[in-house]
Amino acid sequence: MAWLAKSLNSSLGKKLLMAITGLFLISFLLIHCGLNATIFLNDGGVAFNEGAEFMAHNPIIRTMEIVLFGGLLLHIFDGLRLWLDNKKKRPVAYAVVDGAANSKWYSRSMGLLGTLLLLFLIIHLKHFWYFSRLTNNLTETHTLYNEMQVVFESPIVVAIYVLGCISLGYHLLHGFQSAFQTIGWNHPKYTPTIKAIGAIYSIIIAAAFAAMPIAFYFNLIQ
Repeated sequence: MAWLAKSLNSSLGKKLLMAITGLFLISFLLIHCGLNATIFLNDGGVAFNEGAEFMAHNPIIRTMEIVLFGGLLLHIFDGLRLWLDNKKKRPVAYAVVDGAANSKWYSRSMGLLGTLLLLFLIIHLKHFWYFSRLTNNLTETHTLYNEMQVVFESPIVVAIYVLGCISLGYHLLHGFQSAFQTIGWNHPKYTPTIKAIGAIYSIIIAAAFAAMPIAFYFNLIQ
């Protein structure tokens, strides 16, 4: 196992781990967004609560939840390692930096966007995962859908969620294409397609998640 540890601690190994965990989390976001989007059926949360109930009690899903948390922690840990490596390689900042000439601002701000996302994730987990898994407040009369209605009554919370979703969108915009490039899918023939799919995916996911608290706050769904 020493060779594995050595490989994962190399510069390439760290980037590869970041790409693999990133793609895993990207696939989860698609499922999570699809389930949450059932609130727009405007059926009083029936479909959403049924989906949430299934996710909470299915043993396969619960096992995957552990894998998900493991992948998330690995992604955060590996991102921190890469950020520290970059700081060590460049202990003194360049006198003049024209980053815009070579990359987008969000590509150069993945550390900041990742930190904002982590703070947003902690708030999100406290509001819903902690509520549904670690308290006895979830009942037949107060469902997870009802809790969403309560949480998103606050304009401050809604603003935090929208800002978090914007950060998510920019994070995905860089991370999607970067992950495929790291694993070797980088070629003039199909890289533009990957970038286009990544851009569409990032916009749809971020917009869909941001629309949810907005819809609850303005009573667009019941």
